[in-house]
Amino acid sequence: MNAQSPAPLRPELEPAPLPRTVGGFATILADPPWRFANRTGKVAPEHRRLDRYSTMSLDAIKALPVAQVASKNAHLYLWVPNALLPEGLEVMKAWGFRYVSNIIWAKRRIDGGPDGRGVGFYFRNVTEILLFGVRGSMRTLAPGRSQVNMIETRKREHSRKPDEQYELINRCSPGPYLELFARHPHPNWTVWGDEAAEDQVPRGRLHKGYEGGVILPELREHQHLSEETTAALSIELKRRYEAGDSVRHIAEDSGYSIQRVRSLLQVAGTTMRPRGRTAA
Repeated sequence: MNAQSPAPLRPELEPAPLPRTVGGFATILADPPWRFANRTGKVAPEHRRLDRYSTMSLDAIKALPVAQVASKNAHLYLWVPNALLPEGLEVMKAWGFRYVSNIIWAKRRIDGGPDGRGVGFYFRNVTEILLFGVRGSMRTLAPGRSQVNMIETRKREHSRKPDEQYELINRCSPGPYLELFARHPHPNWTVWGDEAAEDQVPRGRLHKGYEGGVILPELREHQHLSEETTAALSIELKRRYEAGDSVRHIAEDSGYSIQRVRSLLQVAGTTMRPRGRTAA
């Protein structure tokens, strides 16, 4: 009697459109739902736990139009399992980035020793790789020059990456920030993804910016903007202003100060209306 084949994994879902921001995202973090397979082409038995969320084929991941939503000069942080390192490099190239370095997540026990609960055909994996790529020309920020390329923390629930990654990325790379395949919202980040855990936000939920059009990037107070982002933002704010939005309405919608809105409108050479009036 033949053993019954395991139930099939969840079907691959059609991805929602990627969010867009004026000037493009300068920093992108991605943790794709990689699909493991053994030499027969079937899903490897030790990865049956991947049934907890939808996986994607390599071609589907590579086909995501990441280059279209990234800024001209941008950073990419791409999580990849040890066994799929070549595939990770393929994805990075397909998305328009060149590989330059990596960050290693060393999973620790409570006593500081290596967490030996990982899986693998040849070795028990206690690390994961965060590939770092660059598009165009953009160095890391000043704090990045002294940042070591290792994160050492305890392992959390299945597939969840360490929260320390956000602090590291915020220190080393400029915004606006986009997280692909996100599972949880995070301050100052635009998130996109098919959340995995069933007790989280419903799978496939569309976040702000998914339904077409561009969103304005979140800006910290006194944040320096590149010439490219300043030009793109000024043009978008001018378009909204000339369509009838007031300076105050643009400020409330974007979270920018009125002074910043007026400054950006000035960059675009906007002809200002008398205060308190909207376009007819």
